[in-house]
Amino acid sequence: MPSSTGRRRSPSSSVTTGSCARASRCSKVLPATSPRRASGPDGAGAQGHRASPEPALSGRSHSRRPPTLDTFDFVIIGAGAAGEAAAYEARRLGASAAIVDRELFGGSCPFWACMPSKTLLHAAAVHATGGDYPWPQASARRDYMISREDRDWPDDGGHVRGLEASGATVIRGEAHVTGPHAVRVRHAEGGEREIGGRFIVLAVGTNSTVPDLPGLEAITPWTNRQATGTRTLPRTLVILGGGPTGVEMAQVFARYRVPVTLVHSRERLNHRDHPANSAVLARALEADGVTLRLGVRAKRVEAGTGPVPIHRLVVSDGSAVEGHELMLSIGRTAPLAGLGLEHLGVELVDGRVTPDDRLRIADDTYVAGDPAGPEMHTHLAHYEGEMVVRMALGEDVRPDFRAIPHATYTDPETAGVGLQLDEARASGLEAFEKTADLATSAKGYASEAFGHATIVVDRGTHTLAGAFLAGPGAAEAIHLAVLAVKTQTSIDLLADTITAFPTTARVMGGVFVEAARDLAATRP
Repeated sequence: MPSSTGRRRSPSSSVTTGSCARASRCSKVLPATSPRRASGPDGAGAQGHRASPEPALSGRSHSRRPPTLDTFDFVIIGAGAAGEAAAYEARRLGASAAIVDRELFGGSCPFWACMPSKTLLHAAAVHATGGDYPWPQASARRDYMISREDRDWPDDGGHVRGLEASGATVIRGEAHVTGPHAVRVRHAEGGEREIGGRFIVLAVGTNSTVPDLPGLEAITPWTNRQATGTRTLPRTLVILGGGPTGVEMAQVFARYRVPVTLVHSRERLNHRDHPANSAVLARALEADGVTLRLGVRAKRVEAGTGPVPIHRLVVSDGSAVEGHELMLSIGRTAPLAGLGLEHLGVELVDGRVTPDDRLRIADDTYVAGDPAGPEMHTHLAHYEGEMVVRMALGEDVRPDFRAIPHATYTDPETAGVGLQLDEARASGLEAFEKTADLATSAKGYASEAFGHATIVVDRGTHTLAGAFLAGPGAAEAIHLAVLAVKTQTSIDLLADTITAFPTTARVMGGVFVEAARDLAATRP
């Protein structure tokens, strides 16, 4: 399993745009409902869901919580995808749950990340092909999607009402772990509340990483929040970081005729993905007019002056790029410092925690979502949020990270699952790769599209180790491979599966056929 602690910076490098106070001004702070004392809706408690007691973590044994606290089966810190999933799963299983967040219930995805970015990508695609979708209409549609019509801050009331309707206790405030099974919540409007939980779930998400870059303090850089939330187009834009967020927002603004320069320290975009996907992204962005500066690192920022300042970003080869706005898209940092984890005997290493195979970091304390790893996706956070509740209540299950899909929702889309060829061979597999050019397929000709379908096959087991796609609907088509990787479906069975014509999935199906023929030719 990939490390769950990689690819993050120290929390000292992170910022959270917005504040608890701002959230309380713009979204009504609802009083907490009456606590449930470790019991389900029928008063029987959640004990019936515990198949076996949780084994203690070595060196982390703690006494039980004081009996005088308002107590719940679960105290969930963070109300993003992982936290909401944990709360709903707890209630489904008859366990009581309190969920605490200092800002927006729902987290980044519905308000500052997944939903607004995909909404703007759709608008930009229509606009780029001559459709009637000007920026004011795109911005208004985005505001509708994030519940920010005629207001400055999104309304998370729908998320709050949904949680309360499930029977969860919703508490708005800043949470601090004060000891085993104990959490103090400081409310934005003043006052504190002590609550206890049989189990604590940390689902705090991540914030955009802000680098220690000389001169950056002299300007107000954008993060994903400003990029997905702006109501006016920037005059020019420099994006620092070529991962999924950077490339998606580069395409959005470039298609609305904003001059965009994207600076990335690696030699290819989205460098953790398959090289063929990176090549497709570069081709697509350059076709939209994005200037790519790959393989150079940011060295310093020189702030512009005057009523409409233009800032300069000096890079490692001595040159500089200029823009009215600078967007940071170099990674995400989990805000774990200051949560009080030292009271549980948990030590942060480079700002990170290391969960065990049950996603525990201490006795009866779990982590879910971005800080847990091994990757950062809303769908993975949701999965982990449900999984930690099931494990805490005694189900004999473990998270399975073998088949986590990832996608970039540019035009064309890119997607992947499983191991790349070098990863497969490094893990000891006798692996080989097969690929097909989507541009010369029926789907490519009909759609005037380009891309590829590439698979990685384990010759020893005749199963699929990984698959990578770029093209129309790649983020949907990849799920045929997701299921195949998870279930270790044989290549022969995949080759014998009928895929609709003409589709991106059928291009991948053709590669399955070629791989099956190669395997058959080498059978003894």
